Amino acid sequence: MSYGMAGIPRSVTLDDVRGAQKMLSGVARTTAMESSRHLSRVVGTPVHLKCENLQRTGSFKLRGAYIRIAGLLPEERAAGVVAASAGNHAQGVALASALLGVHATVFMPKGAPLPKISATREYGAEVRLYGQVVDETLAAAEEYAAETGAVFIHPFDHPDVIAGQGTIGLEILEQCPEVRTIVLGMGGGGLAAGVAVAVKTVRPDVRIIGVQAAGAACYPPSLAAGRPVTVPNPATMADGIKVGRPGPVPFGIVQDLVDEVRTVGEDHLSAALLLCLERAKLVVEPAGASPVAALLAEPGGFEGPVVAVLSGGNVDPVLMQRLLRHGMAAQGRYLAVRLRVTDRPGNLARLLGVTSAVDANVLDVSHIRTDPRLGLSEAEVELQLETMGPEHCAEVARALTAAGYAIVE
Repeated sequence: MSYGMAGIPRSVTLDDVRGAQKMLSGVARTTAMESSRHLSRVVGTPVHLKCENLQRTGSFKLRGAYIRIAGLLPEERAAGVVAASAGNHAQGVALASALLGVHATVFMPKGAPLPKISATREYGAEVRLYGQVVDETLAAAEEYAAETGAVFIHPFDHPDVIAGQGTIGLEILEQCPEVRTIVLGMGGGGLAAGVAVAVKTVRPDVRIIGVQAAGAACYPPSLAAGRPVTVPNPATMADGIKVGRPGPVPFGIVQDLVDEVRTVGEDHLSAALLLCLERAKLVVEPAGASPVAALLAEPGGFEGPVVAVLSGGNVDPVLMQRLLRHGMAAQGRYLAVRLRVTDRPGNLARLLGVTSAVDANVLDVSHIRTDPRLGLSEAEVELQLETMGPEHCAEVARALTAAGYAIVE
């Protein structure tokens, strides 16, 4: 065991990460590094995207899972492995196990997206659906491990997993040797810890910035307390980083080597996802878009060149529809308004004429006539409008008010 700059024991070394890189040769892809002219212009310095959303299984999780399972003793492999996950870790464990000839049982919540369940099964794992939330699923997996002797594969709290994730840091240094800042999403901390070990040992001048969703930010209070603490009821659209408590192993490394942890709100997450899709032509899940969200939230706060790690691209199509609409609303490109109107023939056509005159595209119209709050001759109309930005939204609202319509708050 080596010691870091603050004298904190560190169970992962650069040699561990380099060894993991050799083991992953031919298994994990060396993912692309794409420059982003749009983000470079917004941030004011060169920005590059490390595309782990294009990794096998759609996320970086394969790296750590493979190194962890490859390191098992023969008798441990014979007993099989078990994991609990709503998506990315499940798929990483499933594929890694198949490649290594190890039986894998993966517990997933009953509400997990069907594409993720199907993909996990197709990679060769036995999938068991249990519980409504990941905590219940995790407890079931741990109970299964105790009963059967299967090895529990933790998603982030193990040195081998951290070493595997750290190979991303080595690739970044090879692909962008001039990098000054690396921004990446953080849940339990395995990715941030691994990349920090790989990068800081070679280039201590490079800043490592972790990003957490504001509704599931377990690291800021933990770092303040000097130990892992639990954040109750974490809530965010970014399931991949929705973790209520840091792992002890990655926490020590993050505390020692990660320069800063920032938080981002849901609006910035959905706007980042939309930007990746529209401007970079990349499908990225909310957790994977969190570094881009941080760039959008504080564009002048990064020394460049910057590398943003897009950690995953596994997003359910149904959820994607909601996320895109949320992102459009956050950018002022989608407006929902409710209006009180007199319920008489021709009034709806007149209302739509007002929106047409200001170039607002009507996506949907709904009528409410039976609400007890409404008068006998009143109706409530909800309009879903496609708009062209915040100023256009304000223009639409002014036009409706000027035409005599009362907007219901």
